[in-house]
Amino acid sequence: MTTKTEKRALVSRLRSDRAGNFGMLTAIVLPLMLAVGGMAIDLTRVVSTRASLQDAADAAALAAASALANDGKSQAEARLLAMRFLKTQMHSGGVEVDDDNAKGDGDNDDDDGYDIGANTSISIKETALLGNGKSFSVNVATKYEVKFNAFTRLFGHKSTELNAKSSAESATESKNALSMFLVLDKSGSMAWITNEKDKLVNSCINWTESNWGNSKTKATSPCYVSKMAALKLAVASLFTQFTIADPTNTFVRTGAIAYDSTTYTPSELAWGSAASLAYVNLLNADGGTASGNATKTAYNRLMLASENSTHKTKNGQVPTKYLVLMTDGANNSSSDDTSTKSTCTTAKANGVEIYTVAFMAPTAGQNLLKACATDAEHYFEAANMAALVAAFKVIGERTSAVVSRLTK
Repeated sequence: MTTKTEKRALVSRLRSDRAGNFGMLTAIVLPLMLAVGGMAIDLTRVVSTRASLQDAADAAALAAASALANDGKSQAEARLLAMRFLKTQMHSGGVEVDDDNAKGDGDNDDDDGYDIGANTSISIKETALLGNGKSFSVNVATKYEVKFNAFTRLFGHKSTELNAKSSAESATESKNALSMFLVLDKSGSMAWITNEKDKLVNSCINWTESNWGNSKTKATSPCYVSKMAALKLAVASLFTQFTIADPTNTFVRTGAIAYDSTTYTPSELAWGSAASLAYVNLLNADGGTASGNATKTAYNRLMLASENSTHKTKNGQVPTKYLVLMTDGANNSSSDDTSTKSTCTTAKANGVEIYTVAFMAPTAGQNLLKACATDAEHYFEAANMAALVAAFKVIGERTSAVVSRLTK
């Protein structure tokens, strides 16, 4: 074999030899695979940390707002509490942050964890409310730097910064001034019985639709609570909420008017609920049903200019106005339906909130009250005494409530 031929054979063998290709390919691809794997790990960390950071901001804002309104904390104390909640929530999410009791003033400490205090701002705005209350708006803005592992850095990125913001609002127990007028059906059917037994009485005349007005009807046992008695208990339940919310009778004024086929002289709007409750407790069931004039009278009393000025003089507020319309039947004349609906439409257009309660009422009565109510949440159907009492209690709770809420 000539030298030239040997050289050709050697080149041919080298070309056909694949033994080192895998090693070279691995050397080229492995760093890329490690970088991609590192990026996947860091992406998971980023998603988890972002969720923890937002949860921490929410917890901090709510804690501060609650402390200001409910615990009487100073703004400095509320900021400190917010920072503690922020750190605790971050730790719970598995994120390392400094453990010192930072005050949110950017203190640098000797911890290995991230200095969350230096990267968080907590602002608090306090606003004086009419009357004796205060409202608070707490804003928390924070950020956290996620450092990437060595493999992700092969792509040229060392870290990423995550940001979170949250706000919370609260108020001290400032009683919102309100004026409420009750429009109550006292027609004959209100003398009829409910399904609730009167355990304090052995026997009584249990009036029903079938025996109503029959002079020969005699007392029977057991005795059942009448719808009128149930109404009086329900009104007392509503007014109890006002007594709890406004024990000094500084913010709440109530009035009441009764109707059957006639509209009766109302109990005019007065501070507290004593006069209105006394008026209701004297009602006796009789007559037909005509709600038009009574509803209009109640609305007109609520809208008197003197009602606003009376509140202004005593508590400095313009009151929220409520009308509560209750019936257990249907109007005897369609003209009363028309008049009642017209008043309700006008009242709602002028900012009066209308609650309606259909107490064991027929479809016609239910439809009228559905049309009158501010919305579906302001309409109640009560099929028994317990439901009636519950409905009036809910109305009392809603109209005197003070709430705190989280805003994003």
